Amino acid sequence: MKFQLTKPLKTRKSFCSKEVTTMDVKSSSCKRSRNSHVPRMRIVDLPLMILIDILSRLSIKSIFQCKTVCKFWYNVLSYDPLFVKMYQTRSQIFPCIYLIDGVGNPSFLEIKPEYSSYAHHCNRPIQLTPKFHYPPGSVFLVGLCNGFTCFVNDSTNIDQKHSLYIGNPLLGEYFEVKLPKWEITDCGVTYGFCFSKASGKYKVLRLVVGKLTKVSGLEVYTLGIGEKWRNVGKIPCPACYKFGKVNINGALHWMDSEKNDIIYSFDIETEKIKSLPAPLGLVNPPWNLKLVELGNYLCLTDYYNTNIDIWRMKEYGISESWTKDIILVDSIPRSMVHFNFEPILMWKDGEILIQSGTKLALYDPKMKSFRLVYFHSEVITAVTYIPSFYSLKTVMGDKFQVSNVYPKTRIV
Repeated sequence: MKFQLTKPLKTRKSFCSKEVTTMDVKSSSCKRSRNSHVPRMRIVDLPLMILIDILSRLSIKSIFQCKTVCKFWYNVLSYDPLFVKMYQTRSQIFPCIYLIDGVGNPSFLEIKPEYSSYAHHCNRPIQLTPKFHYPPGSVFLVGLCNGFTCFVNDSTNIDQKHSLYIGNPLLGEYFEVKLPKWEITDCGVTYGFCFSKASGKYKVLRLVVGKLTKVSGLEVYTLGIGEKWRNVGKIPCPACYKFGKVNINGALHWMDSEKNDIIYSFDIETEKIKSLPAPLGLVNPPWNLKLVELGNYLCLTDYYNTNIDIWRMKEYGISESWTKDIILVDSIPRSMVHFNFEPILMWKDGEILIQSGTKLALYDPKMKSFRLVYFHSEVITAVTYIPSFYSLKTVMGDKFQVSNVYPKTRIV
């Protein structure tokens, strides 16, 4: 017989209540005796691989909190390659969105399986508090690779000095890249930032535009390999003299400056230039086309009066594999600009996150409909971002001088 009473009943005699209390004490004593033989498992007793698997599933804020638990956890979350690999693999499925608002404040929105574009409380971006010591002037994002960013400061015309920076915004680290001197025949320059999975090297491309030729000289700077820029030859100028941020299939891609039927690629490992076929029947000139990466596919957007076409190359390098999603202009929300559509990432259930002007919206290809995504402020730049907990010194070397700003991040 089991008793559930822990207090004596007023209607029963005192000896009965005393008896119940005594039996409860004996019962609890026996339970404690039995439980004392069961070993207690602590999280620190878990095998390292299981511990890393658990930690890699946490949010960015929780990971920073775990780094303060003990020195062992700090080292695991800062330097262990298995943690970095597991975290980045999951981040490929649920990446962050790197945001820059109208006054130049950077932040990023962390997307998890439970994320809802309708819930305002879920849309709290991680605000980057470090104020990097960039020289005065506008700062433009060149590209992002594995959590590292590349920015150029001010204009890239020959008559104005500019600076180039590599940083890890999550850790508040950055350094300035030493640039070559201008030549008399140069009239402009543009930059690209890319990563080679084969060698694990990060590279900065510098395209110097000449005054009298449409073919430009390309220079390459490899992070962690001295401070020397290497000349790798002449290449065709990209449209609008910009490389873009499309780093896919081991290559950086850009449109031709004059023809809309040619896409050029720079093989990051071999440093060779190749050409790819663009979709047939494009309406706009190359400087009005948007070349992007979407769902690990090479994509291109083309806008005209009634439609916005999103082209995807299903098999890389095969011209016949281009497929088209048609967005009717009439289906676009009135608050969105029609002529500046740029797909950012493939959402769950096949929805596409699109930026248009300062607005973000989700497009459902099945329903042919949009729904706006609400943020804390207007968005000027929005790109896919995979955070990195690696210090820049893991790439540049322990002795390399890296500027560090602390505190790193805060949740707003």
